[in-house]
Amino acid sequence: MSAPSIAPYYPFAGVSPVEQELNASGSEVTIRLEADDGVWPACSNCGQRSFLVHSYGRRRVRDMNLAQVAVWLDVPRRKVRCADCGVRVEAHEFLAPHRRMTKRMERAVGDLCRVLPIKHVAAHFGLSWHTVREIDERRLRDQLGTPCYDGLKRLAIDEVAVRKGHDYMTIVLDLETGRIVWVGDGRYESTLSDFFSEMTEAQRASIEAVAVDMSPPYRHGLNIWVPQAAVVYDFFHLVAKYGTEVIDVIRSQQVRRHTGPDRKFIKGSRFLLLRNAGNLDAGQRTRLQALLTVNEPLAIAYVLKDQLKKLWTYKSEGWAQRAVLQWAALAFDSGLPPLIRFARGLLRHVDGILNHCRYPIHTGRLEGMNNKVKVIKRQAYGFRDREYFKLKIKAAFQSC
Repeated sequence: MSAPSIAPYYPFAGVSPVEQELNASGSEVTIRLEADDGVWPACSNCGQRSFLVHSYGRRRVRDMNLAQVAVWLDVPRRKVRCADCGVRVEAHEFLAPHRRMTKRMERAVGDLCRVLPIKHVAAHFGLSWHTVREIDERRLRDQLGTPCYDGLKRLAIDEVAVRKGHDYMTIVLDLETGRIVWVGDGRYESTLSDFFSEMTEAQRASIEAVAVDMSPPYRHGLNIWVPQAAVVYDFFHLVAKYGTEVIDVIRSQQVRRHTGPDRKFIKGSRFLLLRNAGNLDAGQRTRLQALLTVNEPLAIAYVLKDQLKKLWTYKSEGWAQRAVLQWAALAFDSGLPPLIRFARGLLRHVDGILNHCRYPIHTGRLEGMNNKVKVIKRQAYGFRDREYFKLKIKAAFQSC
């Protein structure tokens, strides 16, 4: 391979390839670059050309592969006497300051990190894991820039599990743009404080409504920082809460009260009771009907579950409030302690349901994003750096 044949691959201003040397195994090639005639070095600080060279040196930097061959560039790195800045190393447009890799090589590594785990990218380019992670983290920070909280009006807040052992992160979603605006550690009141404290008073005042579950830390945090915002309880979380605190408890009680085939039938009915009737096949619907016919407590809990879902269909606050009171009355009349406890909690937080009439928002979109977050986590085989993981999450949902 002659020097003129590879020159188009290295269109760098001020330097040209003059020779190349392939190692014995053929896996690496070193290409020597020399400054073009008549081109004086530029100061790396201010950019102006200098005619005074303080000393001569060279640097070996990594460039993009040629086919399967790793390319190293032997680059001239003269020190110049700048009239304004003093002695400085010369600047090259293809090489960022203090880098051992060309800019286009960093872009190639960063682009591949969008779709592949760091381990695979490192193996592809023959780089260390830490080098690839640093490049990708710089790319993400440049892409995301300074957090912007202007124009936020309707938000959704939910948590995502990072790993087993009740380790969570809180995610804040802008419902109008689909952009994840913030990711924080934990799911505590202090977590939301960390988020809202980064905003100005005017930015907080612009928030109209927030969709959230009935978690007390979230509720308290919202009441402190954005008291003007309407808190809307998420339909999916509340139905899931009903399934755990009412249906599962009543089913367990009924299991303990029965023996033989009836006990086994009730014990294996959790799926039938929690899933929507429209998602059951004919055989499952027959089994469910048989269960509800012979077991009154489970029948009451199941019917009230369907009635609970309808509370989010109202557009009038007056009608919605009447429906909530009627539902609670049925729950109290049932005489079932789990239902009564749930109804009391519902009445204490009825505003979160009524606000849905004015702001029909929910965290369903965020729940779908949580699945993608889990894919990102699995793809990376876990993250050693929590801050880096947050950047990956935010970058994945900048324009949904």
